Amino acid sequence: MFRMRDLALFHAALADETRLRLLSLMQRREICVCYLQEVLQTNQPKISRHLAYLRKAGLVEARRDGKWAHYRLKKLDGDLEKILWQTLARLRRETQVAKDRQRLKRVGC
Repeated sequence: MFRMRDLALFHAALADETRLRLLSLMQRREICVCYLQEVLQTNQPKISRHLAYLRKAGLVEARRDGKWAHYRLKKLDGDLEKILWQTLARLRRETQVAKDRQRLKRVGC
C-alpha cells in the first residue's frame, strides 16, 4: 500500500526527462544498463543514479546476470499502473523518444 510519501516519490520519479526516457525504453522489454547508456549517450554513473531513483520509487526492478544489470518495469497496483501507462503512451508522440527507440534498434554492447 502506497502512503503519501510513496506517492510523492512516484510522481517525482516521473518529473524528470531522463527518467521518462529510461522508462520508455523499458516499456516493451527488459533492458541492460549498457544499452540504456548507449541510447541516451551518457555515462554509466548518471544512468545508474536515475535507475536507483526509479527503483526507490517502485517503478522498476532489476536482476543481475554476471556483471550486467538488467532493468524492467515493475508491476504496479491499479491507479499507479494506469498513470504510468498513460504517461508512456503520451511519450510515444515525443520526437526524442522516437529517436531513442530507433537508436536502441541499432546499438549493441
